[in-house]
Amino acid sequence: MTRPITTTASTADRRRRGSDSYEGIETSLSEFARLTPGTPRWRSTREQIMRRCLPLADHIARRFVGRGESYDDLHQVARLGLVLAVDRFDPERGDSFLAYAIPTMMGEIRRHFRDHTWAVRVPRRVKEIQQMIGPAIEAVAQRDGRMPTALELAVELDLDLSEVTQALLAGNAYRTDSMSGGSDDDDTSAAASIADTHGVEDDGYELTVQTMVASPLLAGLSDVEQRVLYWRFYRDESQARIAARLGVSQMHISRMLTRILTDLRAAAQQ
Repeated sequence: MTRPITTTASTADRRRRGSDSYEGIETSLSEFARLTPGTPRWRSTREQIMRRCLPLADHIARRFVGRGESYDDLHQVARLGLVLAVDRFDPERGDSFLAYAIPTMMGEIRRHFRDHTWAVRVPRRVKEIQQMIGPAIEAVAQRDGRMPTALELAVELDLDLSEVTQALLAGNAYRTDSMSGGSDDDDTSAAASIADTHGVEDDGYELTVQTMVASPLLAGLSDVEQRVLYWRFYRDESQARIAARLGVSQMHISRMLTRILTDLRAAAQQ
């Protein structure tokens, strides 16, 4: 059981701050960073920041309800992540606090699940990669100010994209559900059972298949070709900017992209 965090907020307070945009929170964090740890001013400022951000911890905890852990436990873990985010955030970097706090809280909850058990047998290698993903998400989110893509995580961890994808999908293996039972995330009493919806096409299935097909093809590209694809389609950089990076003409990049995509489509259809 995670040790409870003493910071509390009334239901009325949470409801009132539920729509808080958190604008200006970085200013409070900058003031907090300049204070001497342990002083009364430091403790009161920290408490104010925590109270303001509690609705965020509530929201993160609810996202993981229905995976075999109670909401109260998840809420305490999310609050622990919030404490860590407040204490570790570096306002001098100029990044958004939310972009750092959200991955931090989600990482703490994932570690909470990791330290318990898995409902489905998962290969050890996948478990090891899944343990690496949480810290990687926090590091990339702090650096880039947004949640990373699977490819960016693969680059950060120097792993194959398919391995990262499998580890991300393995997050669903913590808990199994009865086919005749409804979803725990559904507040309605007449929720449809899983059996009623079993067989419905999953919107993410086609994307998963495409990822599995594309991964070995992408691995066969040269380092330069992989970087060009990464910059163009995941960083959304212009051909002119990519050309400047590599010291070549924009026409050269355009022809390279056309050739790469043509070869990938041909290989995928074989």
